[in-house]
Amino acid sequence: MFRALIDAGIFTLLFVGLVTVLDRIFTFYNPKSGNMILLLILPLILSFLVVLLHRFSVPLAFSEDLEYLDFLKNNLYLRWAILALAALMITLLAMVVSRLEQQEETKNRELHMMELSKEAELSQLRQQLQPHFLFNSLNSISALVMSQPDRAREMVIMLSDFLRGTIRKDLKTWTTLKEELDYLQMYLEIERVRFGHRLEVIFEISPDSEELKIPQLLIQPLLENAIKHGLYGVTGEVKIQLSSKKEQHYLVVQIDNPYDPENPPQKGTGFGLSSLRRRLYLLFGRNDLLSTREEGTCFSVNLKIPQPK
Repeated sequence: MFRALIDAGIFTLLFVGLVTVLDRIFTFYNPKSGNMILLLILPLILSFLVVLLHRFSVPLAFSEDLEYLDFLKNNLYLRWAILALAALMITLLAMVVSRLEQQEETKNRELHMMELSKEAELSQLRQQLQPHFLFNSLNSISALVMSQPDRAREMVIMLSDFLRGTIRKDLKTWTTLKEELDYLQMYLEIERVRFGHRLEVIFEISPDSEELKIPQLLIQPLLENAIKHGLYGVTGEVKIQLSSKKEQHYLVVQIDNPYDPENPPQKGTGFGLSSLRRRLYLLFGRNDLLSTREEGTCFSVNLKIPQPK
């Protein structure tokens, strides 16, 4: 009994050493397809070395037990076969785990690259946000400098505050609808300097929608688009309506503006509906959140924002 325990203890220690060596190999070495055969030979060689080490170390403790030494000699290849089979199974398992880890690492790397690509595209969209509005505001300031210098100075200050707030905002950061509407009021103050009494924007905001979340700077391009198509080429007063409501798990914002279907569409280089659709896709992975509708002389834009859980 004592002899069997000594034998089993030594063999177990050697087996643990074999497993440790194989584990270290696969920790620092990721095998390629062409090296699989050579790698499978490795556990056979290591297991044979372990059996030989066991064969010559155990007799040191039982040098006078000839019957037991003869038993070790006759069962050398049987021990090797059993140990080699276990070593091969461990090697195959380690190879599978290594491949899975490699696939996971590759997947994470691809996801990271996609995220960087999305951030770069969002940053590019941010740079395109208001060139149309900015250029027209500067033209208006230029026209007011000689005739109404006080109004020109006022518009410069408002434009500076507006652009400073725009630069500081993160297109991926969420804000409440109420905060976004406060920002829109600053934008409208600048537009009213340009258009005076001709521009009237009516807000119909349901109380249950004011605290709902929305990505920053998402409504302003739509309102700018409504002003462009509603006021440009028109000499009279124009009313634009902005409404919001809560529908299930969505914040729904609708902007209605008048337009003349017989007039050619306005040209511009600003942040168009297509760019806004692209931004919504980058943020939510969906193409059905922005829709437009034409009814007679009214053009409507409907925006749906899924609410974070």
